[in-house]
Amino acid sequence: MKKFNELKELINSMEKDALAFYEKGNKAAGTRLRGALQQTKAIAQDIRNSVTELKNKK
Repeated sequence: MKKFNELKELINSMEKDALAFYEKGNKAAGTRLRGALQQTKAIAQDIRNSVTELKNKK
């Protein structure tokens, strides 16, 4: 559950950069957004692996 909460916090924190990039055209915000999206991908994969592992133990 810790990783899931970490993912939620990361997604919430990306909103400021997403708005700055899409609404104001801030390129640096776009770079930060892409980095954060890459982190979400890695965390989501960790969660998927954990869920599969727990499911297979039962």
